Amino acid sequence: MEGQLAGKYPRPEGEEIPMKPNPTDPARPFLAQARRALLQVHLPRIEACVRQLYPEHVWWRPNPVSNSVGNLTLHLEGNVRQWIVSGLGGAPDHRQRDREFSELGPIPRSALLTRLRRAVTEADRVLRKLDAAALARTYSIQGFRVTGLRAVFHVAEHFSHHAGQIILLTKTLEGKDLKFTHLPGEKKQTKKAGATPAL
Repeated sequence: MEGQLAGKYPRPEGEEIPMKPNPTDPARPFLAQARRALLQVHLPRIEACVRQLYPEHVWWRPNPVSNSVGNLTLHLEGNVRQWIVSGLGGAPDHRQRDREFSELGPIPRSALLTRLRRAVTEADRVLRKLDAAALARTYSIQGFRVTGLRAVFHVAEHFSHHAGQIILLTKTLEGKDLKFTHLPGEKKQTKKAGATPAL
């Protein structure tokens, strides 16, 4: 149901991130996929989840050792900013990671989503400027020495992981199909070229 979701949550500036290889810079397809995963796949799904939750559900925790949707949203904002916007882009790093998990709300849903979208949009601007040399370079991020390639891969994988948790929490709380993909037994829609594989 990728097409349905894309129609509801339009891409910034109507841009379709190209996936075609560039023979002069082999890093471009990797960076394009990372940008697409963050901005066009996982961010719209998170936004759809947060918008439909009751405000009190955004900060609900299933147990004391688990995080709420609100905590996970703050955590994704912090991770994207620290690793991409600051780590690779050179912006000052003001992250306070522990506060992402200790926050109990209520931060309004609109404010959470504005913060997350702003972080992802700023990260996208950084990713757009990177090349193979930048991916091969070593950076110091969150106390780790990592290549640019590892940093980008980490953020895309990390974002996907927590997006899945937000989707599961939303399904648990709302008790309905979010229409991000088809359920077993449903008629499958014709897949467009470049469509995201079903979750």
